[in-house]
Amino acid sequence: MPNLLSMNNLENDTIMSLLKRAGEFQQGERAPIDGTVVNLFFEPSTRTKMSFEMAEHHMGLAVLPFETAFSSILKGETLYDTVKTMEAIGVGAVIIRHEEEEYYQQLEGCKVAVINGGDGSGQHPTQSLLDLMTIYQEFGRIEGIHVTIVGDIAHSRVAKSNASALKKLGAIVSFICPEEWSGDYESSEHLDEFIETTDVVMMLRVQHERHAVSALFSKENYHEQYGLTVAREKKMKDGAIIMHPAPINRGVEIADCLVECERSRIFKQMANGVYIRMAVLEYALKGRD
Repeated sequence: MPNLLSMNNLENDTIMSLLKRAGEFQQGERAPIDGTVVNLFFEPSTRTKMSFEMAEHHMGLAVLPFETAFSSILKGETLYDTVKTMEAIGVGAVIIRHEEEEYYQQLEGCKVAVINGGDGSGQHPTQSLLDLMTIYQEFGRIEGIHVTIVGDIAHSRVAKSNASALKKLGAIVSFICPEEWSGDYESSEHLDEFIETTDVVMMLRVQHERHAVSALFSKENYHEQYGLTVAREKKMKDGAIIMHPAPINRGVEIADCLVECERSRIFKQMANGVYIRMAVLEYALKGRD
């Protein structure tokens, strides 16, 4: 059974196959799978965890409950031994969100399928896939589409996953952030220079938990310098859309009134997440691609 760990090791054909399959599920196709999965979430999550659970429900899968606060992790059990336990009792796939980047490296030798629900500041492949699905539905292609990603690039698994996949598929990707947030990516600090020409403005959450308090992170300062303000939205080209992986700091990275404006695809992204995760579960458990 194949794993889904990173967008870096997904071939373009597999990506497009998953998008197509998700579209079929969105159109009402159902393909129940006889199997059991476990969601191992060691970090907080609303959208990823709940949409996986909804996808699992639609696929007819049995889902074993798992709560980290009541598990043997608290007794010192390793992640490897936890996953091997799931494998031994007959679980077919585990969906894991973990604070450690590339946690999956320690799972070598596990036969259960591993789906990465987010690893530290590393990768978030199913978020990238649902973003790609949203862009593809909007424009009918990904090649040549200009996507501007705005926010904490260095710490964002969403940015890294999307940067990899979008570039492989031929999109034009620009990064906007404070210089200290650029990480290994070439970036600009001036969103206004890109706002009139980009097709997709993808805002990222300001990760307050990863940064010391400074003047930059005050709501007003960040919104004025890097946020999608009402004035900036008015300069966006016809047909351009707004995306955000959420959770959203309203009035910080995006003006409150723009979260559900005509250009916004934020809640469509969330809806697409269920269908993408259905396709991913089928891929992991049945090897369909």
